[in-house]
Amino acid sequence: MFIEYRLEKLFKRIPANFIIPLRVVLWNGREFNLSAEPTVTVYIPKLSALRYFTPPDLNKLGEAFVDGHIRVEGSIHEIFRIAESLVSSVAASQRARFHFFRHHSHRRDREAIEYHYDVSNDFYAMFLDRNMVYSCAYYRHEDDSLETAQEQKLDHILNKLMIKPGERFLDIGCGWGALILRAAKKYGAVATGITLSKNQFEYVQSRILAEGLQERCTVELRDYRDLPDDGVFDKIASIGMFEHVGLKNLPMYFGKICKLLTDDGLVLNHGITTSDVESRELVSGAGEFIDQYVFPDGELPHLSLALKEMAAAGLEVADVESLRRHYARTCHEWASRLESNRDQAVAVAGERRFRIWEIYLAGCAHAFSHGWINVYQVLACKLTNTAAIQLPLTREYMYSS
Repeated sequence: MFIEYRLEKLFKRIPANFIIPLRVVLWNGREFNLSAEPTVTVYIPKLSALRYFTPPDLNKLGEAFVDGHIRVEGSIHEIFRIAESLVSSVAASQRARFHFFRHHSHRRDREAIEYHYDVSNDFYAMFLDRNMVYSCAYYRHEDDSLETAQEQKLDHILNKLMIKPGERFLDIGCGWGALILRAAKKYGAVATGITLSKNQFEYVQSRILAEGLQERCTVELRDYRDLPDDGVFDKIASIGMFEHVGLKNLPMYFGKICKLLTDDGLVLNHGITTSDVESRELVSGAGEFIDQYVFPDGELPHLSLALKEMAAAGLEVADVESLRRHYARTCHEWASRLESNRDQAVAVAGERRFRIWEIYLAGCAHAFSHGWINVYQVLACKLTNTAAIQLPLTREYMYSS
């Protein structure tokens, strides 16, 4: 058959020194072994499924995997690694796609957040740590557990912000509340978290009550754009939030933060960035897959764009730290935990949703470890009143216990 011949021709384009431990088995029993010791086997059950391979990209292969057009055997980390190797070995071009700005209305952003986060709290609990922290962990030692590393990350943020008892602290996009709960309980802050996820909002409310922190900790179901502009917060954190804002809205986002901050306040923005200096979508169809299946309307800026927009909004950057290697390890751990809880996860979220998430998390681990994307913590203060900011002369204060 012609399309079967195209597949064979595609495999012949793989350079001889490019070893891909993959076996492909067709519906008619024919096999293609791309190495002597394959670690992943792909079963193609019918002729029509070959269209995902001729030629392949990560979006097409991801679609085939998620929607069950192919069957795959192997660990999820190997599955993604081999898919990326196959695509990169035969693709004519790996250039990033031109970026199209997306519309970010209140309704559309709320729907995107609900799609991603309101799957089920029980589903997320199958791969997150005990505090339900859904952002990059901070590993101080090679043998740190995920639980330890996530608590270290919370303290790393709050130490950078120099949170003191009684200070008014805002967490924009508070997730399941771990940061505001720790800020209130351990540091004595008066903490407020906002989220657009109903599941997260209800979960955080219950945690606040269970911890007896009603006097020092609150959560609101609110869009950051609807917060009052009255400079009431001494410290502000935004963790894994500005990926949802949209490149076109970065001036408004950082401008809003500047208005919310007191003159002598500090803000820490912790967010994922692309390695593409033009802030275009990820290569090889990865960006298309994420937009369609995981993060609708998500947009990643390059670090240079984020810093430019912070400065334009009136914020002086005081410190920048890359946690890329930490996030690679975090996502690897998440993907492994989810894979080990397969049966329970499928029971809660369904087979298709489980496949989306296992390949997404494994893909993120690969993307961070290979430098496709990064994650930065950026500490800043108001540019108009830098004399009021008493930052220590060195970074040593960030590591105090």
